[in-house]
Amino acid sequence: MMTKVHILSGVESARPFQIRRLGHFGINVESPEHSLHFYRDLLGFKISDQINFTDRLPPELKNQVGPTVGFFIRHGTDHHSFVLFPKKAVEKINPQYNRFPQLTANQLTWQVGSLQEIVDAFSWFTDQAIPIIRSGRDLPGSNWHFYPTDPAGHINELYYGIEQIGWNGYSKALAMHDVKFQQPPNLPYHSEYAEVNRAIAHQINIHAGWRDQSNIAETYPVDGVLLARPFKIIKVGPVRLFVDDLSAAKDFYTRIMGLRLTEEIKYQGHSCYFLSSNTEHHALAIYPTALRTSLGLNPNSTTFAFAMQVATYQQLRNLYQYLQDAGVRIQAISHELSPGLGHHFYAVDPDGYLVQFYWEIEQIGWDGNPRPAGLRRTFGLNPSSWPTTIESQSDSFMGEVFLGPLN
Repeated sequence: MMTKVHILSGVESARPFQIRRLGHFGINVESPEHSLHFYRDLLGFKISDQINFTDRLPPELKNQVGPTVGFFIRHGTDHHSFVLFPKKAVEKINPQYNRFPQLTANQLTWQVGSLQEIVDAFSWFTDQAIPIIRSGRDLPGSNWHFYPTDPAGHINELYYGIEQIGWNGYSKALAMHDVKFQQPPNLPYHSEYAEVNRAIAHQINIHAGWRDQSNIAETYPVDGVLLARPFKIIKVGPVRLFVDDLSAAKDFYTRIMGLRLTEEIKYQGHSCYFLSSNTEHHALAIYPTALRTSLGLNPNSTTFAFAMQVATYQQLRNLYQYLQDAGVRIQAISHELSPGLGHHFYAVDPDGYLVQFYWEIEQIGWDGNPRPAGLRRTFGLNPSSWPTTIESQSDSFMGEVFLGPLN
């Protein structure tokens, strides 16, 4: 039991860090290039950078693993909010996948508030004897981070300072990728602004990075803006995972990571836990592996689903019809398994992953209590049956705000 009090920038805390939000998530797929049709062309994510794993592979395997290029993709200004990595290649590179063969998510990434928190958290996790795969700073992305694992093997990441992509759409130039670290830095460290100034002083073309270019015409009016699709993804998460030992997972994510237990439900006699990182009802849900078969999900993956939020109820209805017209398979999953979410549905991506789409999520106040179950919205599993308009609730349009124009 932790008794030491840490001073977190003037505030007493049980840990020397505080998770602020789920920043991004990643999956391993058979062909990232093929998956881009779903995530980029259909859903509207933009490529911010790519990564080639070829040089990390043993020579004898380079021609045996298939695709070796992965993609960092984004829905907003963060360098990436979603990651597509080549499954066979990363499984050969990272021994974590040998130890946990049903691990198909490559990262579950949490933002903290400062570089000081990353450095102190790394030391604290080490003292707690939590396995850490690696640490330091990666480019592409520029974020300072380290990767602890949960008892089920899921690779978490705590990070600070992810690269921001502005109005011109360019990520950092490759020539600026010379500041990688394999361990946390000595503090204080210079600012991002100073790094950019240094690049300019060295006559690096700071506009030589990746800029995604789409040929899809912007023909859909979306809340006053012409877009290439009749909706806009504004947030990633929650993430839904299966675990064998529910108690161990709950302990890790609450006691170690500092997430808060918002709600526990019983489904088919099994407990399921919903954990928040901020004011949202949950950013992470953990379910017993015993439910996987009864739900008809992939028996070889601990990833139940991952969610993406659109801005409005109308956009959610538009998205459903858009995916139907594109021939994407929709799968019915009981709403009981997603307490706190308003209208939502699940689509199936090219690798069989479930992607959950929603527009509204409960916000939790100072007392930590969710909305009583009897006061929640009720709606059908088939979005075709949803009404054209619905009544507003206190949580409608609330939560993490999407910053910037609807690009």
